[in-house]
Amino acid sequence: MADELNPETPEEEQPQKKHKQRKNGLYPGVSEELAENMRTGWADTELHDLEPIAQAGHTADRRAALSARFPGERLVIPAGRLKTRSNDTEYPFRASTEYAYLTGDQTENGVLVLEPTGETGHAATIYLLPRSDRENGEFWLSGQGELWVGRRHSLAEAEQLLGIPAKDVRKLADELAEAEGPVRNVRGHDAGIEKALTDKVTAERDEELRVYLSEARAVKDAFEIGELQKAVDSTVRGFEDVVKVLDKAEATSERYIEGTFFLRARVEGNDVGYGSICAAGPHACTLHWVRNDGAVRSGDLLLLDAGVETHSLYTADVTRTLPINGTYTDIQRKIYDAVYESQEAGIAAVKPGAKFRDFHDAAQHVLAEKLVEWGLLEGPVERVLELGLQRRWTLHGTGHMLGMDVHDCAAARTEAYVDGTLEPGMCLTVEPGLYFQADDLTVPEEYRGIGVRIEDDILVTEDGNRNLSAGLPRTSVEVEAWMARLKG
Repeated sequence: MADELNPETPEEEQPQKKHKQRKNGLYPGVSEELAENMRTGWADTELHDLEPIAQAGHTADRRAALSARFPGERLVIPAGRLKTRSNDTEYPFRASTEYAYLTGDQTENGVLVLEPTGETGHAATIYLLPRSDRENGEFWLSGQGELWVGRRHSLAEAEQLLGIPAKDVRKLADELAEAEGPVRNVRGHDAGIEKALTDKVTAERDEELRVYLSEARAVKDAFEIGELQKAVDSTVRGFEDVVKVLDKAEATSERYIEGTFFLRARVEGNDVGYGSICAAGPHACTLHWVRNDGAVRSGDLLLLDAGVETHSLYTADVTRTLPINGTYTDIQRKIYDAVYESQEAGIAAVKPGAKFRDFHDAAQHVLAEKLVEWGLLEGPVERVLELGLQRRWTLHGTGHMLGMDVHDCAAARTEAYVDGTLEPGMCLTVEPGLYFQADDLTVPEEYRGIGVRIEDDILVTEDGNRNLSAGLPRTSVEVEAWMARLKG
């Protein structure tokens, strides 16, 4: 990795210094001749007649709804800034969900500001970094200059793409510090913006803005549904990729599975939507196993929980539990089929007008019945459910909202989410599981170390639901036939 030009390097350490440099106050440590050379001789690369991004109409509708919810108030929604990974390297940037949802833009340092135009209505402005300045050398001397990290859109280009007037973000903090009137800000993304607004906002009012934007994402528009299906379709292909290389994973580790799926995510999308869970054998009993450094052994199960994130930042979230050698053992099939039956009951409960908790309750009821039937719990089933005894082995809720965040709408009020009612356009996961820890002495030895989860992405429709991830088989017999076909 190339190191940035350091103009402060002492003259005696600079290589091949054969000619005396004329002092240059604008570029310390850089000769005037080089500075002049770097200022000139560049072609005009401005782009014209750009087409708006695909979601521009939808983001305009979302901003209009936000404007109507908070009339007469200035609203500030930052994209966020680069985060340091180590020393002078940064993590890949991912714009805040709120900002990307309202603008479609994904660049660091961006800020959307809705300026009130009276008692009702707002004028939206997006504040961005302009093109790197070639006159002052920023484009080649700064580590974030375009010569180092690549071209960014000019403000005029951004206006064409996003459909929002654009200004220089470097002036925004001062403007906000001087602004008057009520302000709300989405916190946690930009410390500089928060500092400028220190005396103008309250935690309570800012939280109301965050909650609103979380709840607004519950019902997906046509663009979002298309993106979720795109994410799921790529995820299906990623699962197929994994099955084809399970023999190589056996020779290495779970990391081979992680890397295989990641390749599909990066080729067809932006990234993975969350850390892939590639849990072989007893690791499947660890709900968020993301170390992915364990052995992959024939005869064990592989719990693969992974999702591709599209370029517009919508993610899939799918889980299958696969026999590594292609065939379930009798006890593996028994547990898998119970989870499948539970998931079927959960999916059937997803429909408009149903309570959000209904699919969880339906799935848990089936699992409780199985645990009583197997003699692991003493019935009746209603007693088990009332006391929550099944949770020793079911562990987690049966699903969550899905969208730009894998656990979407997380800041929504309880009454609007888990105590709410399903509507057409909502997308959620249905993902029951059974997990028998390797050291659980309360179950027969043959159960220990087996973890099974089946997860699909379900869209609420006008007349019921649609399984977006139906492209992956779910029954144990179908899974075996699918794996045999892929392995050739």
